Amino acid sequence: MKLVLASGNSGKIREFKQMLGDSVEAYSEVIKPFYIEENGDSFGENALIKARAIYEKLGSDYIVIADDSGISVPILGGAPGIYSARYAGEKANDRDNLNRLVEELLSKSLDRTPAYYTASIAIVSEFGEYTVHGWMHGDVISELRGDGGFGYDPIFIPEGYESTLGELDSDIKAKLSHRYRALELAKPIIEMLNRGK
Repeated sequence: MKLVLASGNSGKIREFKQMLGDSVEAYSEVIKPFYIEENGDSFGENALIKARAIYEKLGSDYIVIADDSGISVPILGGAPGIYSARYAGEKANDRDNLNRLVEELLSKSLDRTPAYYTASIAIVSEFGEYTVHGWMHGDVISELRGDGGFGYDPIFIPEGYESTLGELDSDIKAKLSHRYRALELAKPIIEMLNRGK
């Protein structure tokens, strides 16, 4: 069965290929991209919405994998949370969202505060639907450090480190990441589904 990732985000595609191999394709390589309204109340719901929508277009020869992830800052009431990709508005890019979070921290006179990333991965195939989750805990800071990674990485310091994800080597980051932890749980499910065909 063919593996298709329900994302056009180049950073996510790169991470999934590192974990699952080059057999995983972005859905835009298989069908014309289309709008999917992510109106769920959780990361898991939004991941399932994306995976279901693409699976319906592709059919039973495919296993569709979708990821919904983001960063939550408890002192901000859990924001940005499920709105991480559009924190600064519907047309916002990564840098806009990052700057908005820095502004929120500075408005509370915070240089550093606890935060965590969540990744939910949904897997949809003819054999059913599955979701798994991974987390990465640490702190966010109010200054940008490093130009590696993407999203909020330049302000996130993982637990046990003093460097941001933007400064850490990609191999170290890969092993720490919320997406890596979720993918570790997703891999045996994908292997099981492939054997079921």
